[in-house]
Amino acid sequence: MTTPLFEVVEPGFLTTVQDLGRPDFAHLGVPRSGAADTWSAAVANVLLGNPPDAAVLECTIVGPSLQVLGDHVVALAGADLGATVDPGGRRLAPGAVHRLSAGDELRMSGSGDPAVTGARAYLAVPGGVDETVVLGSRATCLVAGFGGLDGRALRAGDVVYAVGPPPADRLVAVGRLAPGGPRWPIGADDPVLGASTVRVLAGPDTEPGDVAALAAADWAVSPASDRRGLRLDGPGPRSRVGAGERLTAGVLPGSVQLPPDGQPIVLLVDAQPTGGYPVVAVVIEADLPVVGQLAPGAAIRFVELSAAEAWNANAARRASFESGWRALAETAGRNGLWKPADG
Repeated sequence: MTTPLFEVVEPGFLTTVQDLGRPDFAHLGVPRSGAADTWSAAVANVLLGNPPDAAVLECTIVGPSLQVLGDHVVALAGADLGATVDPGGRRLAPGAVHRLSAGDELRMSGSGDPAVTGARAYLAVPGGVDETVVLGSRATCLVAGFGGLDGRALRAGDVVYAVGPPPADRLVAVGRLAPGGPRWPIGADDPVLGASTVRVLAGPDTEPGDVAALAAADWAVSPASDRRGLRLDGPGPRSRVGAGERLTAGVLPGSVQLPPDGQPIVLLVDAQPTGGYPVVAVVIEADLPVVGQLAPGAAIRFVELSAAEAWNANAARRASFESGWRALAETAGRNGLWKPADG
């Protein structure tokens, strides 16, 4: 049974249905897609008791205006896009659960400078956003036009559904809370927002001096960037300018390609699974959410790690999320937040 949650009044700059994507179909030419910032998407989900990979709305720079169609519980995480609820203009903070009522209008009008505060917010609903599963995922693949809602961004008039009705115990529990509801635990590591240092490994096509040149330069995210990749503006590794292309080979999100003009491209989740530009570095798994939050104009610097350092950084990031998840569950248990009304 699906439940209608929202009708889209205004779609915002780019709002899509995303989960954790399709990592197993690159051999068929299928991009991974999914949330650009998997950390924040997972945080939004576990705040509601969803699996971390449930489908969410990814809202970019300026989010949507949504007419609320019933009494619901939602969670926000990621960048603060100035979410409010009318009537009354109540602010909805990221990293928290919020209660909405039928007839409310949820707006994300943007807040601050996205180059500093982050580009993407994630809106989770009980059970996850409901769309048809394609190749094991509900994620929208914009470049190929499938998944999500007809393979496209949300439009005015679209209706967003949840996989199932909001459990009554959660509605009752949130009704007992002070405004703002459960929050991602204070003190849990939030490594994504505001970060500008990105850790990398040497890539398969690295030549002497390539990674050092990347790390020595100050880069800025170009306005030409999108979900396929971040194009960077900066001095460029001059020794490789005009060096041409390599034989086409497999690439992954996080690959740092070097085109002939010397201006790097950091591939993101909608990138093609093969490419011909040299891959001079690869972003470590732990920092993929960081690059997923970088907006045009944001500063970015690279730091090279060894394989052992990258392994440890990835393990630390996973442990940090699991620690926050456990703390959230323990807090909910102590406060009885998810118990039935008669519990």
